[in-house]
Amino acid sequence: MEMELSFSTADLAQTRFAVSPMWEVVTSFRLLRAEADPPLHRRWAAQVRPRLVEAGLDRGWLAELIPADGYLADFLNPTPPAPFPELAGELEAIRQTPPERVRTDLGRLGVERDLGQSTRLRLLGEAPEAALEKVAAEIETYWELALAPYWARIRRLLEADVFRRARQVAELGAAQVLNELHESVRWDESSLRLVRRHCALTRADTGAGLLLVPSVFAWPRVLTRSVAPDPPQLAYPARGIGTLWEPRTPVAGEAVAAVLGRSRTLLLAELDTPASTTVLAQRSGLSAAGVSQHLTALRNAGLVTAHRAGRSVLYARTSVADALLTHAGG
Repeated sequence: MEMELSFSTADLAQTRFAVSPMWEVVTSFRLLRAEADPPLHRRWAAQVRPRLVEAGLDRGWLAELIPADGYLADFLNPTPPAPFPELAGELEAIRQTPPERVRTDLGRLGVERDLGQSTRLRLLGEAPEAALEKVAAEIETYWELALAPYWARIRRLLEADVFRRARQVAELGAAQVLNELHESVRWDESSLRLVRRHCALTRADTGAGLLLVPSVFAWPRVLTRSVAPDPPQLAYPARGIGTLWEPRTPVAGEAVAAVLGRSRTLLLAELDTPASTTVLAQRSGLSAAGVSQHLTALRNAGLVTAHRAGRSVLYARTSVADALLTHAGG
């Protein structure tokens, strides 16, 4: 089925890019619900799935709102107010969703599957304000378990996609960029055409302009949101996803070890993937107490971040540490 989004000169002038944490929440959660392991994200999924099961998120609010396929509740993807919004701002927009928007989305979900026995979704329809607080709280938990430890890496890739395409707009024009977003997206004179099932995107039910959202987890499809008076949103696979989870543990130079110490440099190198104190102690041969002290120092220096994952804490390398080690390795 083909959908067409018409463009006026004003619409084209209001077309912009944005990186959205909530789009990554929704698309990554859907990906984890798939029976088969996602080929491009297998390494990430293998680490994250056990954490979600332990936290009960595989049977919570998100599991009710994000089916394995089909329609996604529009209120989960509010329009980003800026090119690079924080999750907190998007969660506040979700909490402020008008009750009629919530009920409309639930009605659309109900068309595709039987929601008659869902206590959570019945509560969401009857008392949206209270239920949305619970939804937002669960999203925060999911973020800490599944995305926050990896966000520096994910965000770099998404930002690189935005900057590259913005440069292309300046050099080649918007039509060229729109034609290269995805194989199912085509620019045809004054219209954007999408060849895809379950895709609803027309000017009749959207506002002006177009919001283009690069996504790590939307692959291999494009996803849309059409809610007036907001501009239509189109989430598309960002460039470079195939290399996102490749190991990136460089050999740090002697200069870095001389400044940080060999133990701390070793721990940074081990944090190519997020890990707990216990795991790092096993990998490095250091004592758990020693690892904890080193991680505290590295965190205070802005080289690692800490993220609560159930009963443990996961540590992740920051982009500053990545740059430091990569430079040293070169």
